[in-house]
Amino acid sequence: MYPPAHVAWSVWALGAALYLAGFFQRVAPAVMTQELMAEFAIAAAGLGNLSAFYFYSYVAMQIPTGLMVDRFGARRVLSGGAAIAALGSLLFALAPDLALANLGRFLIGGSVGVAWVGTLKLAGHWLPPQRFALASGLSLAAGMAGAVSAGVPLHWAVGEFGWRPVMLFGALAIALVCTAIWWLVRDDPSERGYRGYVLAQPLAGERPSLWRGLAEVLRYRNSWLVFLAPQGVTGATLSFGGLWGVPYLVSVYGFSTQRAAFYCSALMLAWALGGPVFGAMSDRLRERKPLYALGAFSALALWSIVILAPRPLGPNVLLALLLAVGFSSGCMVIGFAFAKESVPARYTGTATGVANMGSMAGAMLQQPLIGWILDLNWNGALVAGARAYDAPAFAAGFKLVLVWLAVSFAAALATRETHARQCP
Repeated sequence: MYPPAHVAWSVWALGAALYLAGFFQRVAPAVMTQELMAEFAIAAAGLGNLSAFYFYSYVAMQIPTGLMVDRFGARRVLSGGAAIAALGSLLFALAPDLALANLGRFLIGGSVGVAWVGTLKLAGHWLPPQRFALASGLSLAAGMAGAVSAGVPLHWAVGEFGWRPVMLFGALAIALVCTAIWWLVRDDPSERGYRGYVLAQPLAGERPSLWRGLAEVLRYRNSWLVFLAPQGVTGATLSFGGLWGVPYLVSVYGFSTQRAAFYCSALMLAWALGGPVFGAMSDRLRERKPLYALGAFSALALWSIVILAPRPLGPNVLLALLLAVGFSSGCMVIGFAFAKESVPARYTGTATGVANMGSMAGAMLQQPLIGWILDLNWNGALVAGARAYDAPAFAAGFKLVLVWLAVSFAAALATRETHARQCP
């Protein structure tokens, strides 16, 4: 018989726990901007680069992760990644200088970069195929829970205990997740005596080479399009909610840091809700392309209002727009079902890695580029020894994301519909 639902979802949940921890680490700098800029004596470009060191390795690991998961299984890859993530978090928490802090962020990003691909690989093996897009959305929701915990709760904790002790606690939490994955997760239900949803893999000696698998995935048009489509959608959300939104709201809207963190957390919560809704609707309708294109267009339109408004919006209007754009951005989870269904089943890990590489490439590039533009437009103001940026500087930086969003919409429109059917 197939695995009971509670067993299957429990296996998925352990992979999702690592994704949650990784998302916490991803957006944590957003509420520690002043502390980090003062601690390491850096300006906006340096802070953007410190944050982006996470993305440099995260993005670089996506295709290798897909190849490794397809060949060696999700359990080994996830537990190994969690172990390195715990070490990277420890290094970041104790770093005496910027170089080691950058190295810690680099190790964290590369190691938690296995979480999304590994979790979806587990979902593909342990859950029915018609639940895959929903599992993708719920995985995103787990990540958003990590992002929300890196908002107001993290701001409070940093104020009470300091940023270094809080990051040390994060390292311990990831170590516990590592232990749980190693002892409780298995790659396929057959290893627990259940019937699996995926045909047995060929013997090790019959498996195609790692790079041949990548070449096979890249033969499919949708693989390239689902690499491009999420870049603007995810990049805009993570650049704002994950780094620059808090200083923007403090400077332009006059919010306290705590209130600004709340608004960014609201954006992430809406993203968390949008993912499962878009995934479930896509599964029910057995349509991928229309919902993906609709979400990308909505995100472009809503961010345009937030960024191009001639004067600060009313607080309630701004909150409503951030909730709406966060929900619309949940469309990007459809890309992972798209990627999985567009290639033969044996290459789903690699295809998911390609899609997730695109998902994070936008944030990897946008965060430091926005910081560079902010420094070019800095008017010389300082707050507590750190640079402060005004509304024109932020407007110049944020216009960058609109171009990426237009690319996302165009790529979503160009995809070929799979009708929720697996490529043979």
